[in-house]
Amino acid sequence: MKARMRAMLLDRPGTPLRMAELPVPQPGGGTLLIEVEACGVCRTDLHLVDGELPHPVLPMIPGHEIVGRVAAIGEKVAGFVPGQRVGVPWLGWTCGECRFCTSGRENLCDAARFTGYQIHGGYAEYTVADARYCFPLPNEVDAAPLAPLLCAGLIGYRALRMAGESRRIGIYGFGAAAHIVAQVLKFQGREFHAFTRPGDTASQEFARRLGAAWAGGTDENPPTPLNAALIFAPAGALVPVALRQLEKGGCVVCAGIHMSDIPAFPYEILWGERSIRSVANLTRRDGLEFLDLAPRVPIRTEVVRFPLAQANEALAQLRRGEFQGAAVLTMKD
Repeated sequence: MKARMRAMLLDRPGTPLRMAELPVPQPGGGTLLIEVEACGVCRTDLHLVDGELPHPVLPMIPGHEIVGRVAAIGEKVAGFVPGQRVGVPWLGWTCGECRFCTSGRENLCDAARFTGYQIHGGYAEYTVADARYCFPLPNEVDAAPLAPLLCAGLIGYRALRMAGESRRIGIYGFGAAAHIVAQVLKFQGREFHAFTRPGDTASQEFARRLGAAWAGGTDENPPTPLNAALIFAPAGALVPVALRQLEKGGCVVCAGIHMSDIPAFPYEILWGERSIRSVANLTRRDGLEFLDLAPRVPIRTEVVRFPLAQANEALAQLRRGEFQGAAVLTMKD
């Protein structure tokens, strides 16, 4: 194993990531050292870089859609072997003792720490992760298409759970998470309608290719009212837009960790037992259920690959919406 590694560091919000050469970290008790194969580039990484997430640990190695191989195992870790492929998600550590952790709601733990935000992430050749929050992944497939499953997939799955048994679902913001949850909906025989930026015909065609019953701009009306709406775009203005498309009893699920302010809206579009819910992080149950479901669908992620050194370009293209699916950093240039 190498003594030093390449990593992309955020020194302070509002500045580009810089390439650094750092010592390879060592695993402590309860952790794994992971040689990173691929790491997804998530919109949450943009929120971190732009300073929209409070109190980050700096300097920070971003990245929380990590796929890699176990390189070393810390003390008191069982169930993993060297060379095994694992995935590391956004939720990186919880106390395990509070009322949330002990009631199946560890995603709400007040002491939780998050990968690529308060724990160094996967924009690096190696990373250390709490073994409790590492998921076994298939060994025999390409690493890059697995990476988006670790956040876009997991958050999309949790958002879908919040929608309950809804059969006709609107998806607002057709990016990485949406293109995964769309495949789950098609597999489950549920109808979905895709809402994109007005005039974004490429994303609308992408949604239709994945099985959308209808695709159009957020300024358009679908052919029938929705049972639920999942909002992946970080735009609070979409909440009242989505509420207007719901039938009575419908639910709007806000799936992003960050969203701009929701504007005032008339009570009449909420009335009729409509509701608004947010998704906060994920639980290990979400991860185990979704990663068991993914190969049965089977989910096929569409990825655009960038070498580690081009992380800033990957973030810039994500910001501009220049690709469909998800961007993924790969460590083998």
